[in-house]
Amino acid sequence: MIRLQKVIAAGGLASRRTAETMIRNGEVTVNGKVVRVLGTCVDPLTDHVKVNGRHVRPAEPETFVLLHKPVGYVTTMRDPHGRRTIADLLASVKMRVFPVGRLDYDAEGLLLLTNNGMVAQMCLHPRYHVPKTYLVKVSGLCTNEEIRALQDGVALDDGLTAPAVVRKSGKARVNSWIELTIHEGKKHQVKRMVEAVGHRVVRIKRIRFGPLVLGDLRVGTCRFATDAEANALRSLLRQPVGAAFHRPAVASRAPVSPRPMRPQSTVPPVRARKPAPPVRRASQASVAPRSERPQSTVPPVRARKPAPPVRRASRASVAPRSERPRNPMSPVRARKPAPPVRRASRASVAPRSERPRNPESPVRTRKPAPPARRVSPVPVVARPQNPVPPVHTRKPAPPARRNAGGGRHRPPSGRPSGTRQVVRGRRPHDRGRTR
Repeated sequence: MIRLQKVIAAGGLASRRTAETMIRNGEVTVNGKVVRVLGTCVDPLTDHVKVNGRHVRPAEPETFVLLHKPVGYVTTMRDPHGRRTIADLLASVKMRVFPVGRLDYDAEGLLLLTNNGMVAQMCLHPRYHVPKTYLVKVSGLCTNEEIRALQDGVALDDGLTAPAVVRKSGKARVNSWIELTIHEGKKHQVKRMVEAVGHRVVRIKRIRFGPLVLGDLRVGTCRFATDAEANALRSLLRQPVGAAFHRPAVASRAPVSPRPMRPQSTVPPVRARKPAPPVRRASQASVAPRSERPQSTVPPVRARKPAPPVRRASRASVAPRSERPRNPMSPVRARKPAPPVRRASRASVAPRSERPRNPESPVRTRKPAPPARRVSPVPVVARPQNPVPPVHTRKPAPPARRNAGGGRHRPPSGRPSGTRQVVRGRRPHDRGRTR
C-alpha cells in the first residue's frame, strides 16, 4: 500500500505538495469515490485513481541523469522570477526527474537528477555520510595551519562543521586551489568554511558525488547513468547508517606537505608491467673459462656447407675448345658450318662480261635504248637590248555608231558621263509620232 499523493507524484502529474492540494480540493477519486483525507493508502495495481477525471498513469521506470551544471543556472525545475533553470538543459530527458541537492547560482559541476525518492534521501541526509568533493579556487594562498583548521572543522553560525578531507590541488600567482570533501549539506557550507579561515571563494566546482564522478562530461550537457553507476546508487539503500563513507581519521597535527597536490584523475590507471629482474654482473675473476661453462641446451644453428674453392688455371695450360673432352651426358648441338669466305685479289677478278653465267639463274634482258635524235644547229642572232622601256600606246577609240533615230552617238570627250547627244533626227521617244 502506497500513499495517494505519492502515487500521483509517481505518475508524473504533479509533485507531492501539489497532489495534497488536489486531494483537499476533492479533485482525486479512488474507485469512483472522492477522497479528501491526506495519508490515504492505495494499491496502484488494483485501485483505480483519477485526477479530474483522468486516470493516473503507472509509475515511470527508475531514471538517473548526470548533468554538468554551468554557472548562471538555478537548481530548480521552475523559477517564478524568470531566471534560467536546469530544466532548459534537460531537453533530451522525457521523464519527470528532480535534482538531488542543490548547487549555487555561481557554482558549477556534477548534479544528479532522479525520480527515485529513496536514493535521493540517502544521498542528501548527513547521517548516511555520502561524500561530495569540490574543487575550490581561493583568493590568496592557504597556509598549512588553515588547511588543518578546515580538516578539524570550523565554527559556523549553525554549529561546528564535521571533519573534512582537505588537500592542496594547485597554486597560482595570487590564488590557490584546494580539494575539499564533505558529507554534510548545510547552506553555503563550502563558502562559509573558507570565509571562516580568512579567504574568499573565487570559483567552486563539484567533481564527485558519492559513487559518481564528473569525468569528461562537457559543460551544459547531460547523460543517463550507466548500469554500474545505477547499481552503485541502489547499493546505498542496503548499507547501514553511517557506513556509506568511511573517512580516515585526521589528526589535528597531521603534517601537511608544502608541495601543492593535483586532483586525482578519474581515469583508471594503466596496468603497469612486471619489472624485469635486475642484471647480475659477476666479477671477471669469478667467471669460469669458456671450456668449463655448461653447454647450452639450445640446439646449435646448422651451418651451411662451404662452397668449393674456384680453381683458376693458367692461360697456357688451358686446351683449345676443339680438343677438350666432351661431356657424354650433355646433348650435342651441331652447328651449321659457315661457308668459307673467298677473297680474291683485284688483278685475278675477271670482267663481268667474261664471267661464266649460272645456268640456273634466269636471263634478264635489258630494253634497248631509243636512238638519239640529232637536231641541226640553228644560228642564234643576238638582239640588241633596248635600255628604254617601250611606250604603251593607247587603245584606239571605237568607231562611231548610229542610233535608232539616225543620229550618231559619239563617245563624250571632256563631258560628264551619263549624257546623251542627239546629232540630228527625231528623239527616240518621238519615233511613233506623226507630224
